[in-house]
Amino acid sequence: VNHPYERGRNLPRMAQKEQHMFTGLIQALGGLQSLEARGGDLRLRVSVAAEFLDGVREGDSIAVSGVCLTALEIDQQGFAADVSIETLNCTALGALQPGARLNLERSLTLATPLGGHFVSGHVDGLGRVRTIRADARSQRWQFDAPPELRRYIARKGSIAIEGVSLTVNELDEDGFGVNLIPHTLAHTNLGQLREGAAVNLEIDLIARYVERLLEARGT
Repeated sequence: VNHPYERGRNLPRMAQKEQHMFTGLIQALGGLQSLEARGGDLRLRVSVAAEFLDGVREGDSIAVSGVCLTALEIDQQGFAADVSIETLNCTALGALQPGARLNLERSLTLATPLGGHFVSGHVDGLGRVRTIRADARSQRWQFDAPPELRRYIARKGSIAIEGVSLTVNELDEDGFGVNLIPHTLAHTNLGQLREGAAVNLEIDLIARYVERLLEARGT
């Protein structure tokens, strides 16, 4: 009997259902070139520096502002990706305008240092920037979060905002707060957001599995 890994390794690539992971550490800032309607959903085109795409093949996964998408039509100027109706309903991608800045991260490999936390690129819902306040050289940001997500957010736990791995500093009845250092503001699209902006939220992966295990035990 073959080892389970051996049984799956020779399957065609499309037949192997892969779970791609990310770290929440942004590798490049891209720009939204266009949003093209296609049969009820959208194809977006992202411009990015050629070195970010070095080694990327069509079909590889890229997190685009926290949303795991499949890279298509790759060239020296950028790549395209299809955005399904489900993704449009759950994320802020469909509301973006050409020229918007996008946080980009390639999927995790065994050689990638895990400096943030495990991020799946599956957005759980939309949050909204409530307030932005200066705090020495950093900034304190408060976010409103949907009621169905707030129970998964813990003080000093991790959360991905627009694909950026951040630590939750405090909680309140409407959402949570984080601290953004100058590097994060300069190297992600968060520094260009304003109060009232919608953001993609992904809760910590561990919280999902803890809840599911408790449900299975009938707790």
